[in-house]
Amino acid sequence: MSLTNEPKKAIILNGSPRRGRSVTMNVTRAFVDGIAQSVPLEAEYIDVIDLKITPCRGCLSCWSRTEGRCVIDNDDMKAVKQKIEDADYVIESYPLYFFGMPGIMKVFTDRLLSMMSTYVGQRHDIEDRKSLHGIRNEKAGQKFVVISSCAQTITDVVFDSLLMQYDCICGKGNYTAILCPQLMTMVNSSEKPRLDRYLKKFEKAGSKFAAEGELDTDTLKNLSLPPFSDSTYKTLLDIFWNKMKKGDLYV
Repeated sequence: MSLTNEPKKAIILNGSPRRGRSVTMNVTRAFVDGIAQSVPLEAEYIDVIDLKITPCRGCLSCWSRTEGRCVIDNDDMKAVKQKIEDADYVIESYPLYFFGMPGIMKVFTDRLLSMMSTYVGQRHDIEDRKSLHGIRNEKAGQKFVVISSCAQTITDVVFDSLLMQYDCICGKGNYTAILCPQLMTMVNSSEKPRLDRYLKKFEKAGSKFAAEGELDTDTLKNLSLPPFSDSTYKTLLDIFWNKMKKGDLYV
């Protein structure tokens, strides 16, 4: 078989503690479906919460003695790390938790330190679009995507601390961030036709991403538009919190 016909590999890491009830995964699956419309694709979904992950010890052996190999070898990280290194698309999906990634995703991310080049005094400005340390064994052409949702009406400011971490790890502009405001309300409060129309734009974006290798600024801006006006969303939130207080709604 011609190499051009070989399917691309995608690993999708669901960092939500809610597993199959993750609201963010609605968008992520639509995006991945879009990729599959443009290129042959083998997609593997992994729930990070189901992995056995020992927290990083901070021993720095992967930077000194073992040349990128973590000394912890009795959990699931070695196998998942290999999947990440082999993938053409690495997609992380999770909701914003207290202006950052969920705790289980932070533990997971800490264990990927071995994928960073050893720190030997490199001095890079984040604005130069380079990883602060460099990526060890970086695969040519690999695409990294972060898809995250929040309950806020805006995506600027609230995601700043999260994106700064990825700027340091990957290099500013070397990953794609798809940020989705008001998503839980959109998924839980909208009729199916409206939700389907909303998700369709993420499917189209996935197809565009696979075909062009990136998403332009206008497309990313469109994906991050809040589905409700401020006044409508405030009304919906009032209804939501009243139901939660009364015990009429559980998420």
